[in-house]
Amino acid sequence: MLWQRNEASPGPPRSSASGELAAVRELRERPAGTIRITAGEHAALAILWPVLQKLTANYPDIKLEIIVDYGLTNIVAQRYDAGVRLGEQLARDMIGVRIGPDFRMAVVGAPSYFAQHPVPKKPQDLTAHSCINLRLPTYGGLYAWEFEKRGRELKVRVEGQWVFNNLALRRNAALAGCGLAYLPEDQVEPYIAEGRLMRVLEDWCPPFSGYHLYYPSRRQPTPAFGLLVDALRYRE
Repeated sequence: MLWQRNEASPGPPRSSASGELAAVRELRERPAGTIRITAGEHAALAILWPVLQKLTANYPDIKLEIIVDYGLTNIVAQRYDAGVRLGEQLARDMIGVRIGPDFRMAVVGAPSYFAQHPVPKKPQDLTAHSCINLRLPTYGGLYAWEFEKRGRELKVRVEGQWVFNNLALRRNAALAGCGLAYLPEDQVEPYIAEGRLMRVLEDWCPPFSGYHLYYPSRRQPTPAFGLLVDALRYRE
């Protein structure tokens, strides 16, 4: 009777092999891992951060490493998963995905600076002004400010007391009245609206191609990387 009772009574629940396989498959396909990206400071601030901080909030298993570098980094040699460059700088063997709109540069200065200096009417006038320079490793020296109007392109090498390789410091120097700065338009618009900066030579600063995420064409995208690319993809 004891044997019969044991046989009739339900045993412990059996584990489902198919359920275990599904769990393993789900774990493998879950977006996870570390993604390393190199980008310039403006792209990191204006494009990557607003999008990717939301992505990581929704996918806690994805880790991101963003390295700010103004050089044209070899992402393969430096073991980056992707990089960010302007459209015209993409190499032929790379896949490029547009991640931002066209944008403009702006020449700005504080009202206190213009109280003592005339407003430049053309780019060549900048040579008589104190300008806040940017040093780029790619150029091997100071960056020449680039202008264009009605198909005419100009590069002007400016002089001044200050040289930085940082966007925020150049903007702060301009706000302090230390000279004129050449900065992305979106990074100075609030200060222009507040009257803390004045913009000049606007007609010499047309829009140009926006930022692209690029990565090797032979790269096999992981679920996490595919999710990142889709999140960053620019949609007009």
